[in-house]
Amino acid sequence: MSNFFKENINHIKNLSKDEFESLYEFTQILNSATRQDLLIEDAIDIVINVINAERGLFVKYDESNDTFSIISARKISNETITDLHEFSSGILQKVIKEKKPLLYHDVMGDPHLSQFESVQIQRIKSVIGVPITRDGKVWGVIVADSQLDRREFTDENLLFLSFFSNLVSLALDRIIKLEELEKENQILTNRLQSLFEIPDMIGESPVMRNLSQVLYKVALTDATVLITGESGTGKEIAAKAIHDLSKRKDKPFLAQFCGSIPDNLLESELFGYKKGAFTGANSDKQGLLEAADGGTFFLDEIADISIALQAKLLRVLENREIIRLGDVKVRKINVRIITATNKDLQALVKDGSFREDLFYRLNVFPIHIPPLRERRNDIPLLIDSFIKKFSEKKMSIDPAAIKKLENYYWPGNIRQLINVIHRAIILCEGEKLGSDHIILEDSSVADSFKGTLREYEMILLKKRLEEFNSNRTLTAKSLDVSVRWIQLKLKEMGEQ
Repeated sequence: MSNFFKENINHIKNLSKDEFESLYEFTQILNSATRQDLLIEDAIDIVINVINAERGLFVKYDESNDTFSIISARKISNETITDLHEFSSGILQKVIKEKKPLLYHDVMGDPHLSQFESVQIQRIKSVIGVPITRDGKVWGVIVADSQLDRREFTDENLLFLSFFSNLVSLALDRIIKLEELEKENQILTNRLQSLFEIPDMIGESPVMRNLSQVLYKVALTDATVLITGESGTGKEIAAKAIHDLSKRKDKPFLAQFCGSIPDNLLESELFGYKKGAFTGANSDKQGLLEAADGGTFFLDEIADISIALQAKLLRVLENREIIRLGDVKVRKINVRIITATNKDLQALVKDGSFREDLFYRLNVFPIHIPPLRERRNDIPLLIDSFIKKFSEKKMSIDPAAIKKLENYYWPGNIRQLINVIHRAIILCEGEKLGSDHIILEDSSVADSFKGTLREYEMILLKKRLEEFNSNRTLTAKSLDVSVRWIQLKLKEMGEQ
C-alpha cells in the first residue's frame, strides 16, 4: 500500500474533488461495515456514481474451480442484475490474469475483446475492471461498463479505482476476519451451551442456563446441597443431574420422600433394622442410606421430618455413620446427601420446628429452582417435549393454545404442565392441540399465589390484557388505573 502511494503520489494530487469525496465516503463505510454484502453493495454504488457507468458488477472468484459468482450487480437505475452472462467472462478473466486494474476505452474496436459474445450483445464500448485481493490472491473483481463512449473512463479514474480497490480489500479482510471470529465464538458458545445442558431439564431461558452452570459446578464437588423451590419445579431432577455429573455417577442414586410418612416407618427405611427390632422385623434389613454407600442419597421434603429424626440425620452428616434400628453396631457410610424442600427452613428454625445445626449442615450449597412463571419462554420447548413423550403420533399445537399456557400462573409448575398436556393429547382427536383442549384449573390465582405483590400485578395485568384483546384503554378502565400506568408496567415487563 505504501509503495503504491509513493509511485503514484503525483497522480493522487490530481484526483478530483468528487473522487476524494467518494474515497472519504467509503472510508466511513469501511469503518462501520460489519457484513460483506452490505459493504459490496455500497462499493458498487460508489463505482457507478464516480465513473458514471451504466452498470456495475462485483463478483467473487473461486480459484479452485476458475468460476465467478455474483455478489452484487446493478444498473445506474439501481435495478439489480442476477444473470452473470450479461457481463463478459473474458474481461473478468483478463483482470484475473493481469492481477491489476484494466481500462478499455474502445472495447468494440479491440479485436481481443470485441470477440466476446456478451460484449456484442450488450454493445459495450467502455470497460473498467479492478481486482480485489486478499492474502496475495484475487478474491473478486469489480467491473463497470458503458454502452457509450464515456469520458469518465479515464486513467485518472483507473487510478481512483486502484485506491478504491485497496480500501475494499482492507475492509473485506477486516470483515471476513470478524466473521470468522464470530463463527468461532458461536461454535465455542454452542459447545458451552451443550456442555451446560442438563439431562431431563428442558429450558433455554437465562434462569435455566444459570441453573445448569451451577449444577455442573457443584457436581464436581462432594458438598451437601439443599435444593429449594415450589412443588413441581423439578427438584429431584436437579438432584439426579448433580449425581449423574459427579464422580459418583457409577454408584447408586437413591431417593426418599419424607412428607406424610410416619416417623417410625421413615426411620426404618432410612437406617434399616436388625431382626427382632420390632414386631414384623423377621430379618435384618439394610437401610437406604447404607444401600446408597458410595453414591448419592436424596431426601425430598426434608422439612417434614421430626425433631428426633433430624438428630439422627445430623449424626450421618457429621460422622458419616449410621446405626440400624435395634442394633448397636456403628456402620460407616460414604454417601453424598442432597435434600430438597418447598418450605422456608430458616423460618422453621426460628419457630423451633427445625434444628438450626442441621439447617447449616444441609445448607452448605443452596440451589433454588425457579417456578415456571419465571421462565415462561421455556413453555413452548416444554410443550414440544411433552407432546413427543405422550403422543404416539406426530402432533403440533396452535399458537393460541401456547399463548393460553404462557399466560397461566402455574401454581403446580412443571408437574401441572405435564398433566395439562397429557390431558390435552387424550382429548384431541386430530393432530393439532387447540385452546379448547387445554383445560386449566379454575382456582383463583390469589388463592394459590405465593409470589410478591409486583409479580401479582404483572399476572393480573396480563390476564386483563388477554381478556380485552390487548386494548389498554379497556384494561385500564377495568383495573381502575390510568393508561399511563399500564404502559409503565408493560415497560417494566419488557413488552413495550
